[in-house]
Amino acid sequence: MQKGDPRLIRGWTMYDWANSVYSLTITSAVFPIFYAAITIVEGNDLVLERYGLPAQSLYSYALSAGFLLVAIISPILSGIADHTGQKKKFLKAFCYLGSISCAGLFFFGLENLWIGLALVMLACIGFSGSLIFYDAFLPEIAEREDHDRISARGYTMGYLGSVLLLIINLMMVMKPQWFGIPDKDGLPARITFITVGIWWAGFAQFAFRVLPDNPYGRKPTGNVVANGYRELRKVWKELQSTRRLNSFLMAFFVLNMGIQTVMYLAVTYAKVEVQEMDANGVAGPISDASLIISILLIQLVAAVGAFLFVKLSKLFGNVRALMIGCSVWILLCVGAYMVHWASEFYLLACGVGLVMGGSQALSRSTYSKFLPDTIDHASYFAFYDVSFYMSTVLGTFAYGLVFQLTGDLRNTVVIIGSFFVVGLVLLFMVPNEEVELKSS
Repeated sequence: MQKGDPRLIRGWTMYDWANSVYSLTITSAVFPIFYAAITIVEGNDLVLERYGLPAQSLYSYALSAGFLLVAIISPILSGIADHTGQKKKFLKAFCYLGSISCAGLFFFGLENLWIGLALVMLACIGFSGSLIFYDAFLPEIAEREDHDRISARGYTMGYLGSVLLLIINLMMVMKPQWFGIPDKDGLPARITFITVGIWWAGFAQFAFRVLPDNPYGRKPTGNVVANGYRELRKVWKELQSTRRLNSFLMAFFVLNMGIQTVMYLAVTYAKVEVQEMDANGVAGPISDASLIISILLIQLVAAVGAFLFVKLSKLFGNVRALMIGCSVWILLCVGAYMVHWASEFYLLACGVGLVMGGSQALSRSTYSKFLPDTIDHASYFAFYDVSFYMSTVLGTFAYGLVFQLTGDLRNTVVIIGSFFVVGLVLLFMVPNEEVELKSS
């Protein structure tokens, strides 16, 4: 394996192309709308009536549970992956778990709500778990100075691929007769969940074909689990001695609480709080079509934002570029609290897309660039991804809890905005890039 090999990098970015359809169709677009249509009928929350919990809170709790399980199991699995040199096998396992679970959502309904929410949780685990091992390949396939650019390229591939499938899925939902699909019982929407599973597992094969099985030729000995734990413990001690990496992880933890909560739950917020005029000039809830337009705007603008932040990082450095992004997030939260109409929500969506693409791509590459010289990439990225998922757990849980306690979704925006304020303060505390990393 040679760093910078174009074929290797193209294959790596194809996994972003493959798995990002989960983020868009399942977590942001079709499934949240489908879930709302199943659980809330004529303003009545059927889940609340049956089980005593709001449907939206229960959905956010299912996501939180998935992220929590990943955060618990991923560190030891990453230690085993580094000890055995089998990152790709773990990547495949989580990929197939997620894709099969997405396809299983075809059977989701109110009568089997708990099975459906379990599949939501498993799909979340598959997606989140696979990213640990996928991200860990970045420092192995590219030189340090290229991490920003290649990370942004991966995210851009993800945004574009997910938009392409979403457009196909929307055609299936809006014009099912074109595909010979009966328009009843939500069948067109259910079939889109199957297409996500097929797309994810299918395009992932391009990455699986070129990514190395064991790039450092490691030969596991003894008890694999025990040695995996020792590998993880060794990396933890090394991590403790890297001041810049620790400071960045703390800032990233809080910043990501806000970013992921916006990503996962923006549609449910807009569905309740944003209005638009219908053809008769009567104000009503924002339509599903308008929600989809806003989601497409976010994805397309995010592809631009990813490369814009690469430029900012070259001008100001990675941490300062993230500070700029964090400041924009704060302004967007203020705007989200005041937004009431679909036209305003479109503008907000463009702003979210621009800063979302840049923040995600640059966070991953910044962590990768801050790593000390090591071959234990999966173990190091396990701590990054544990921060990612634990912060997502807290963010989505806080969203659901605030709504459950107050009954007003606008109060959740105040909580999200506070995450970005604290994240900005913590970014100021990250040492300059020129500070030398120390390893024990």
